[in-house]
This record gives sequence, structure tokens and C-alpha cells, in this order.
Amino acid sequence: MSEEIFISSYLNINFKRMKMGAGLFWGALLLILGIVLIIKVVFNVDFPIFKVLVGVFFIFLGIKVLFGRVLIPEGKIGPEETVFNERVYENPERGKEYSVIFGKGVYDFTNVDLSEGNFEAKVNTVFGGSVIRIREDMPVRIDADAVFAGAELPGGNTAVFGTTSYTSDSYNSDSASLHIRVGVVFGGVQVVRR
Repeated sequence: MSEEIFISSYLNINFKRMKMGAGLFWGALLLILGIVLIIKVVFNVDFPIFKVLVGVFFIFLGIKVLFGRVLIPEGKIGPEETVFNERVYENPERGKEYSVIFGKGVYDFTNVDLSEGNFEAKVNTVFGGSVIRIREDMPVRIDADAVFAGAELPGGNTAVFGTTSYTSDSYNSDSASLHIRVGVVFGGVQVVRR
């Protein structure tokens, strides 16, 4: 076995075992710090290193607090997660939590069956974009939380920083309805009626 094949197979094994988490964050932060210092010294570029590092730290901390986990838990991307990608969900499932991180997700709730009772789902968007499609005649309630982001709901309701909600004309709290909770951080969510 040649030395190149041995090294590449060794690295592949270690990369497969590597877990994504706080260690990855701090490693990436130190790597960025090193690159920025080299650029600053070699090219004499005035770069606010401390401010950038503080900003990255607060972004990581905010995502951790909001979602209770790191961006990619244990190196696995589930079927409900869109990371650095674009995905269309034709029939989102009842009770699921969907996440878009550095990507785009399209969620089509127009075929939701309310005969079994309330249909609840959650859509999180971080540094990305999401489009949520709903039927105009469907009883719907949407609650959106936005942090430095844009959430456009039907009826002109928008949120940039804070909470907003939308209820359709046919919504009644005593009957079956579609309830979507939206969380968006540094991204955009648009709800479209069809």
C-alpha cells in the first residue's frame, strides 16, 4: 500500500469519527483567528479581529440557546434538516420540526389532511430562507419568532425582531386546524397562500 493511500484512508477514518459540536466551533474559531492574524501581519490589512470573534461567538451562542443543540448534531443531518442545500418538502409530516441552516427550504402544506385533528409543525431557519405554502381556505394559525430576520406572513404581518402571528378567516380554536410555529434567525421566511 502506498503512503498516499494509507494517509488518505487514515484521514477518512478519523473524519468519519469526528463529531460536530463545540470542539468543531472552537477549532474553526482558532483557525479563522490564525488566518486573520496572518492577513493582518503579511498584507498590513486593518481588520477588527476582536469584534469579528465576539460576533461569531454570539451567533454560535444564540443558535445554541434557540435550538438547544449545535448546528449539526453528532455529524448527522436528518431528513428534516436542510444544511448548505436546497430541499422541497411536498408533504411535511405531522408533529415534525424542520430546520434550514445556510440553505433554502420549501414546505408545501396545501395537502394537509385535518380529518385526524390538528396538524402541528415547526419550521426553523438560520442564515437561510424558507417558503411555506398554505391553502387560502384552510384554517391556519402561524406564530413567528424573528431575530435580526424577516418573517412575512399573510395579511401584511411581518416580524424583523420579535413575535408576530397570523390566523386565517376560517380559523376556529375549537376545530381542527393547521398550526405552524416559525423561528427565524438571520434569515427570511415567507408564507404564501394558494
